[in-house]
Amino acid sequence: PKDHEWAKVDGSVVQVGISQYAVDQLGDITLVNLDVKEGDKIAKGAAFGTIESVKTLSDLFAPVSGKITRVNAALENAPELVNEDCWGKAWMIAIAPDDAGAAAGLLDAAGYSAHLEQAAH
Repeated sequence: PKDHEWAKVDGSVVQVGISQYAVDQLGDITLVNLDVKEGDKIAKGAAFGTIESVKTLSDLFAPVSGKITRVNAALENAPELVNEDCWGKAWMIAIAPDDAGAAAGLLDAAGYSAHLEQAAH
């Protein structure tokens, strides 16, 4: 679901996953396919994988440009983790941003809630 990835600054990296709203829209997650590996470079807005549910298949997009530092391989064998804990265990990738200030432009939880409310109107 485009624009429904979350990003959390964790030291020098940005951890990425999908939001509860996205999980609710998708339903039961059946497959998470992460098309990147540690050391890969990724551009902001580029797809880093796909997530599949009983309803649909969606691309996953990077919120910042940088280098992939970690990939959560557990999701390949346990996609249900996204339904169970999308904010925690089901993080997907971590990116070391090219621009240290890039994370400053990301929405916080309150900003995301406002974005959802605007989208609903």
